[in-house]
Amino acid sequence: MQFSTFTPTLYFSSLGPSNVTSLPSSLFKPLKLPPFWPWQKVKMGPLSVSPMGFGTWAWGNQLLWGYQESMDNELQQIFNLAVENGINLFDTADSYGTGKLNGQSEKLIGKFIRERQVNKQIQGDIVIATKFAAYPWRLTSRQFVNACRASLDRMQIDQIGIGQLHWSTANYAPFQELALWDGLVAMYEKGLVRAVGVSNYGPKQLLKLYDYLKARGVPLCSAQVQFSLLSMGEDQIEIKKICDSLGIHLIAYSPLGLGMLTGKYSASQLPSGPRGLLFRQILPGLEPLLISLREIAQRRHKTIAQVAINWCISKGAVPIPGVKSIEQAKENLGALGWRLSSEEVLQLEYAARESPQRMIQNIFQTK
Repeated sequence: MQFSTFTPTLYFSSLGPSNVTSLPSSLFKPLKLPPFWPWQKVKMGPLSVSPMGFGTWAWGNQLLWGYQESMDNELQQIFNLAVENGINLFDTADSYGTGKLNGQSEKLIGKFIRERQVNKQIQGDIVIATKFAAYPWRLTSRQFVNACRASLDRMQIDQIGIGQLHWSTANYAPFQELALWDGLVAMYEKGLVRAVGVSNYGPKQLLKLYDYLKARGVPLCSAQVQFSLLSMGEDQIEIKKICDSLGIHLIAYSPLGLGMLTGKYSASQLPSGPRGLLFRQILPGLEPLLISLREIAQRRHKTIAQVAINWCISKGAVPIPGVKSIEQAKENLGALGWRLSSEEVLQLEYAARESPQRMIQNIFQTK
């Protein structure tokens, strides 16, 4: 699959060069450039990141994504393709990977970075955003610092770009929450991370954490939540408003609804494993949204997935779609270099509201 690239078109008169300067400027059409490119970065705290990153949940997860170690060569090619095309944000977590492969995603990213050490400039530009799980045995800030050091060891790097709390414990273990926050502060103060962020924090808890970190002199760089045309409920919209008002950047995970917004599945064609059970419940109610996505995709000469990802970017978020094949990586890259119009954004959001089904929210997201 080919992804979209931009070739500027210049308009010349059929007259000879000596006559060009005498022509009125109105005969020349202005050169219009796309609003952004992969190499035009988004400011995220002290970091500069691409307008889209790549999520690596599938890199080590056998249960949900069918990972096998035989996939590592292709994953290396995906990483290289992304970096060569301006993508510098890679999101991972210390819990990514199942069973004995726990932490496999971080290990692979570290390996892929080392493979590119011949180009120091590219290597230094890569931003790794990793998340630290709020396991019940992590009860002190020191334990979270140790978790951060373990991630650094797995990736064999000196500093993490964004250290993130994977989820809040406010709903079930509020006594642990302060240790999480102090752990973020300690990581930042020790220079183990360049910036800090959170994941799955709802509006109220996000504001509390922001105030706490601000009092400690630590800026909150990012908030990562499930955000897509399938997940744009009141809480998600409120989180986006808070982020915009406080200078926090929203990172949108699952921008394709685990694949439901790719147009590749239907009630009669479902993915295997746990995703198939979820898709069977939701897909039949997505027809209005999928029809609108398909209409815009055809008009734009894009794919449905590219339109869905571009919607996230048009809303001011940095989406991190997952990738586990070269084909998916190329398709994701085709979401960049162009932008939906405001009318198309409204059309998609109207169709999303008309679709009776919504994505199930992450059970760890707080209020």
